[in-house]
Amino acid sequence: MSEQPTIPAKEETVQVTAQEKPERKLGVLGNPPQELTALMEGNRRYLSGQPKPKDFGQMRQQTADGQKPYAIVLTCSDSRLSPEIIFDAGIGEIFVIRNAGNLANDKMVLGSLEYAAEHLHVPLLLVLGHEKCGAINSAWNATEAGGGNLGSLLGKFAGPVGKMKKKGKGPEDAISENVREQMKKVVQKSEICAKLVLEGKLRVVGAKYSLAGGQVDIVL
Repeated sequence: MSEQPTIPAKEETVQVTAQEKPERKLGVLGNPPQELTALMEGNRRYLSGQPKPKDFGQMRQQTADGQKPYAIVLTCSDSRLSPEIIFDAGIGEIFVIRNAGNLANDKMVLGSLEYAAEHLHVPLLLVLGHEKCGAINSAWNATEAGGGNLGSLLGKFAGPVGKMKKKGKGPEDAISENVREQMKKVVQKSEICAKLVLEGKLRVVGAKYSLAGGQVDIVL
């Protein structure tokens, strides 16, 4: 990150009323934001095999002194999923945060989201899951909680996995439910993101990527 954030002396607390819960402002409400439209248009170019021309040398020069991404993408670390490729994006267009299972309940992740949303003024966060997610499939098939770092990771999916099992659904449904859960965690665990959502300065949308088909579909 090429710019230094301004660190406030004291964090402002978000005052949330019953009518102002930020969870109610998640997802695509009404017309989709233009930044989401840009991502989906990029995905269509990717699917058609007709990416836009990119002069990476020029892009490097244009972004060397600062970045102005139009979207944040919180997604999985899976090697088959690369946001810049599937959205046909260039250098400096997407602020990408990745971890196994696209989790949003870690301070490192939340801090990165806050930097992009508050300091870089990025107006869109896309929480992007994908089919056949290894992290969630492992959590689904686990017979007991494991130990170590991996066991701790898989335990973080207990909510969406347990909820879908109770409903008689399958692991793919848990993947979609996990996207919805992480969207909520963004505004539940980050006062900054919650405030930006309430002010209409940040839209949080969920989506799911098809490994075989390549298309990105909005998660409702």
